[in-house]
Amino acid sequence: MTKLLRWRRSTVTPPAPPPRRDVGLWLVVTAALTLAPHAAYLPPWIAGLCTALLIWRTAALLRQHRSLPAAILLLMAVGAGFAVRQHFGHFFGQEPGVALLALLLCLKLFELRTLRDVRVAVMLSFFLQLGLFFDNETLPVAALALAGALCALACLVAAEDAHSHTRERLRTAGVLLAQSLPLMAVLFLLFPRIPAPLWGLPADANSASSGLSDAMSPGSISSLGLSEEIAFRVEFLGAVPEPRLRYWRGPVLTEFDGRTWRPIARPTRDQPGYQLTGPRIDYRMTLEPHGQRWLLALDFPGADLAQVRYTPEFQAVLRAPLRDRTQFALTAHPGARVGLQDGGPLLEAALQLPPGNARSRALARELAGDTPNAERTIARTLDYLRGGHFLYTLEPPLLKQDFIDEFLFDTRQGYCEHFSAAFVFLLRAAGVPARVVAGYQGGELNPFDGTLIVRQSDAHAWAEAWIADKGWVRVDPTAAVAPSRISGESAARSATGGALPLMMQTRLDWLRQLRLRWEAVSHGWDLWVLGYNSERQADLLRRLGLSQTDWTVLAGVGSLAGLVFFALLFIWAQWRSNPADALDRAWGRFCGKLAKAGVPRHPFEGPLDYSTRAGAARPAESERIDRISRTYARLRYGRDCPPDQLRALLHDIDSLRIK
Repeated sequence: MTKLLRWRRSTVTPPAPPPRRDVGLWLVVTAALTLAPHAAYLPPWIAGLCTALLIWRTAALLRQHRSLPAAILLLMAVGAGFAVRQHFGHFFGQEPGVALLALLLCLKLFELRTLRDVRVAVMLSFFLQLGLFFDNETLPVAALALAGALCALACLVAAEDAHSHTRERLRTAGVLLAQSLPLMAVLFLLFPRIPAPLWGLPADANSASSGLSDAMSPGSISSLGLSEEIAFRVEFLGAVPEPRLRYWRGPVLTEFDGRTWRPIARPTRDQPGYQLTGPRIDYRMTLEPHGQRWLLALDFPGADLAQVRYTPEFQAVLRAPLRDRTQFALTAHPGARVGLQDGGPLLEAALQLPPGNARSRALARELAGDTPNAERTIARTLDYLRGGHFLYTLEPPLLKQDFIDEFLFDTRQGYCEHFSAAFVFLLRAAGVPARVVAGYQGGELNPFDGTLIVRQSDAHAWAEAWIADKGWVRVDPTAAVAPSRISGESAARSATGGALPLMMQTRLDWLRQLRLRWEAVSHGWDLWVLGYNSERQADLLRRLGLSQTDWTVLAGVGSLAGLVFFALLFIWAQWRSNPADALDRAWGRFCGKLAKAGVPRHPFEGPLDYSTRAGAARPAESERIDRISRTYARLRYGRDCPPDQLRALLHDIDSLRIK
């Protein structure tokens, strides 16, 4: 019995050694590369904690410290989960899920005891690389995710092959990624596009969106004056309209409480009356997500889209808040007449004013005169602004309670929201119905792809006044003070005050050109990759003669494409065989020649023993047999197999003649 137990203990497979230190360092690099893009979206304390854990683990690996006990790791994992729960209030959703995975990945690096632990850490890295696209789908993020995937695969190669070098690991990982590209392309084109959030998880509704707001108060638009963030891109199907016509209509602000302008709280259900006259402009707009329901359309919009409706104030409104980058095919009629039949509640709302601003009311009565006329009052008010020594600036002074009075009579410094608010107030006080329209004005033409780029710095506010027989007419009081702002120059350059962003400085025009080139490439990525939705997939399938709903045929086509792909991959692998395969085939030919000469190789014989016996049997060729055998052994079992030595060996074997 004792002998049997000894034999059993001797035959039990010993436990696998823990992953080497270099594998752990590879995993730390992979985790850092994976988590770095997440730092901008994670809570600061989680990003800081992940950084501290990665630094701690790197120091422990370099000093060859032992892994933390399992009990301590368990307590740390439970504590991380509790902290995430306390911060977000729940575990369900995009942000808490990514935060928890980030902490678990960093903690997993302290538990690298087996090859299985390495694989789990790599899988967590893959999940977090996918999670990058929850927040950002730009081309740089895709490149970072690809680099992270390459590093993660190299980790697996390092864990499986202890003798591989860094270059070999990266090359093997790159080959694996390259081999997956054709299959990935087929899946990208044919996998069903579901018009819903991934896995049924809704986007976080409370996530902040920068850009234009549906309320305007002093400073709300000037805060965007230096923002280079893109609001939307436009591709015109004809000639690009001149800058003075590029008014991108957004929220229509009618209600005023003395400081803030807002849309009508309960708009009437009547549809706006309009006459589409004059030239028509066709264009495609790629609108960035802003979390609101309005559509920023060129004045005046004339499209009748299923997902768009128009308010009585002729504001284009989407059916649901815009959460994703979306492309719209739109039309505009700059000469349209809007609101010819407006009356009653709309005009009454456009005349309402709160108490206060007595000096502005007196000025309005003076501008209106004894016989009020809407067009004459508008012209006189513009003349007053034009000749009143007003300053268009990004840094207007703070205004107190009656800010209209303070702006018109005291500071005389403001941005577009100050001029439009004061202008509309004066018109209303003079008996002319008026309202504020917020949106964007102008845009920058990209010469590399022909698109018009409208940035947050192009945010603007203007006025609309109602004139009998003409309807609502656009009037921009900013043009009376800063005409360069409307003629094409950016808001930041037209205004005084504030340091210009790097890209806006004319002395760095080469940098601006470089940015425009990059934005053209990025727009192509957005259009052809991110813009590949269910409609485009259906159009592709129709061109291929397939129905979108015929998933049986589609599955067959996908399976056939997969078989063709793997068949081509097998043929390529046979054609691009590695040096070891070529060596084995050459050694087989060499042994075959000796076998025909009466010296077959025994199964237990190695190359050197075989060459010794074959040389003794064929002394005339003994020197050549010995040289071939030793060269084969050196190339087969050594670290490297230089191509020139392999070719010389193949030539030596092929030219061998044994009689």
